[in-house]
Amino acid sequence: MTSENRFDTLIVGGGSAGAVLAARLSEVPSRRVLLLEAGPAYEPDGYPAEVASSSVLGGWTGHDWGYLTEPGYVGHEIAAFRGKVLGGSSAVNGSVAVRALPSDFARWTQRGLKGWAYDDLLPAFKAVESTTAGDDALHGRTGPLPIKQLGRDDLSVMQRAFVDAALAHGIKAVDDFNGTDPEGVGPYPMNVRDGVRVNTGMAYLTEAVRSRANLDIRAEALVDRVLFDDHRAVGVALADGTEIPAGEVILSAGAYGSATILLRSGVGLADDLADLGIPVVADLPVGLRLQDHPFYYNAYAADPKKTGEGLPVIGAKVWTASSEAEDGELDLHITATHLFDHSASPTGLGFVLAVALVRPASQGTLTLVSRDPAVAPRIDLNFLSDPADRRRLLEGVKLARRLGATAPLSGLITQELNPGADATSDAAIEQTMLATLDTYHHPTSTAPMGADDDPSAVTDRLGAVRGLQGLRVVDASIFPDVPSAATNLTVIAAAEHIARQI
Repeated sequence: MTSENRFDTLIVGGGSAGAVLAARLSEVPSRRVLLLEAGPAYEPDGYPAEVASSSVLGGWTGHDWGYLTEPGYVGHEIAAFRGKVLGGSSAVNGSVAVRALPSDFARWTQRGLKGWAYDDLLPAFKAVESTTAGDDALHGRTGPLPIKQLGRDDLSVMQRAFVDAALAHGIKAVDDFNGTDPEGVGPYPMNVRDGVRVNTGMAYLTEAVRSRANLDIRAEALVDRVLFDDHRAVGVALADGTEIPAGEVILSAGAYGSATILLRSGVGLADDLADLGIPVVADLPVGLRLQDHPFYYNAYAADPKKTGEGLPVIGAKVWTASSEAEDGELDLHITATHLFDHSASPTGLGFVLAVALVRPASQGTLTLVSRDPAVAPRIDLNFLSDPADRRRLLEGVKLARRLGATAPLSGLITQELNPGADATSDAAIEQTMLATLDTYHHPTSTAPMGADDDPSAVTDRLGAVRGLQGLRVVDASIFPDVPSAATNLTVIAAAEHIARQI
């Protein structure tokens, strides 16, 4: 170990959860907190334009881990964008601020997970946000994260036409997707202010927070593994060999990063670790319940004389239930977006009705291929391997196509590009689904929470790793399954929820 003074709490990863934990836990002046971030740490008002702009996403920001998935069931690799910067994936995502549904939390509590009902999380959701939307019973007014509920006038021509087409199709209007009745169509709530995507490095790690004497933030610090004394975590080792002692280690490196660090640290399936020569500290099923949202681009060529400027790039959605959804579930998203390679359109302009299955049954895996922290893990999302997933996503694609054929949206379209006019059968649509499927970039559940008698759980209700002391995981890794919304807001609220209890 290095001779530096030991930190009380060492947090690995300054993203959607880690930045929250660093801010909240350092509110106690006597607690020394160290936050390690593998990417750069810009000042709150110093993020470069490609990161700050809400119109630039994923790898286009230049701050990405560069992960690629295994071909899996769909037969092709998928770029799995994850933010490598203070703010994490909240600094590269679509800025959508939608909570998980009460049915998501009910599903978790039905597995015996106490303290995770929607009403348990509501105080945390309110603590996160500063918004003028909705009513005071459900929404926060003074939280660190500014959330703007978009209105009709904020939408692009195409997005307004999408909303109107959905209304004409009989889908009801929604004015608050975080309200009591989110099923329907409407503009998104967004954590965007004046075109700036407000990430957690800005919202939580303000200048005042960063100036606290008991908080240390270190950038460009790639963590190799957790260090143990018997079964107690006592610090971390960096990729350059530096060892940093700590009273407690919290992994908040995301569903890919946290699980990978656990595995390199000897926390995982014993047989798999033995194959890589990693001494076993705890034989736990890390990486076996990976989930994400499969995402299909129903793409159109647009008439450039009719559509106007394509901003915001993401603006409105339909949230609805497939015929196979359980009671209270909304398992399909259709988002109207301008995120499209316009050179692929014969008119030089295109747009997308992006269809996501947000309650997938398929589960994937994350495994190590090397002990080297510079080598990415093997990520198999296993999308659409469950036949029910293919059926439900097909329903979503067919609904999106009907909306595309409904006025006034149909009046902006010159032709459908994907799946295309030749895709007249379910089999033909499914073929294009498999060929072009992408991810919504919401990976979860690689170190899931669970009840004491759940053999598939890695962590307890507060993220403590089973059978070990001084080690927690707090990020989307611990979700028992993927919730039916963009995960960022729920990850932030989960960090708030746990920070209050530890």
